[in-house]
Amino acid sequence: MKKNPILIVLAVFGALTVLAFVAGLGALYTAFGDRTPSVSANTVAVIDVKGIIIDSRSFVKSIQKYRESKDIKALVVRLDSPGGVVGPSQEMYEEVLKTRQLGKPVVASMGSLAASGAYYIAAGCDKIITNPGTITGSIGVIMEFADLSRLYDWAKVKRYVIKSGEFKDAGSEFRPMTSNEHAVMQEMVDNVFGQFKKAVATGRKLKMEVVSKLADGRIYSGEQAVKNGLADELGGLETAIEVAGKLGNIKGKPEVYYPNPRKKRIWDMFFEQNDDDLVKHLLGLDLTGQPLYLMPSARY
Repeated sequence: MKKNPILIVLAVFGALTVLAFVAGLGALYTAFGDRTPSVSANTVAVIDVKGIIIDSRSFVKSIQKYRESKDIKALVVRLDSPGGVVGPSQEMYEEVLKTRQLGKPVVASMGSLAASGAYYIAAGCDKIITNPGTITGSIGVIMEFADLSRLYDWAKVKRYVIKSGEFKDAGSEFRPMTSNEHAVMQEMVDNVFGQFKKAVATGRKLKMEVVSKLADGRIYSGEQAVKNGLADELGGLETAIEVAGKLGNIKGKPEVYYPNPRKKRIWDMFFEQNDDDLVKHLLGLDLTGQPLYLMPSARY
């Protein structure tokens, strides 16, 4: 069947027009859609930390933007998280410290759960406000590995490895871990654990001996945390905002800015890559073999 050249040209022109339209919308959204709405003077900004901590970029971007604002006098970090990966937790903690060093107070508000890596972040704040029944603490480090060698034997699967050094495949799932490998992993966990305890001791102004007794991995209620010095005061988000306002020298009731979550853009529908991070997380594939500031049960 002979193709009509006019129809082909019209089809190509139509496709290019649609792409140009979508690109234009994307450019407009980028130019205007992500801007933070103007806030009045004497404002407290609330930054959420929710779920397992895997990536710090969104938090870092937000806190950097708010600490540079002259109108935002203080920040509240609202925590509803069981912790997560060590590196991102430490990056968020460092940004909290930097914000305080630049003269802008930061208050932690603990929601239903603020444990392990989330508590690490809280320890960097000027004050920690917690609900009486908040689950917190879990100060410690955990690494998880799986020995699937018997499963491979059952499936009659043989795996081989060529490595440059003794410990390059330490933690491989197709064989048991050797005593030397276990010792190396334990040494690293102890080192990262020491970093956690130091952050808590410094932030909470506690002696290391006191922190060591509290940091055996157990969880505490918010009420227990206040009694043992891991938190300052019982209260909810509104209490944390009031405390932040006072630390920011705001007279009267402060204005509060809650950043809106980023909306899905039309541009993203066409060009956003498929992201399997959620699937990997649900299966535990992204956390296996990593040192974690995380409650052990948080994955399940």
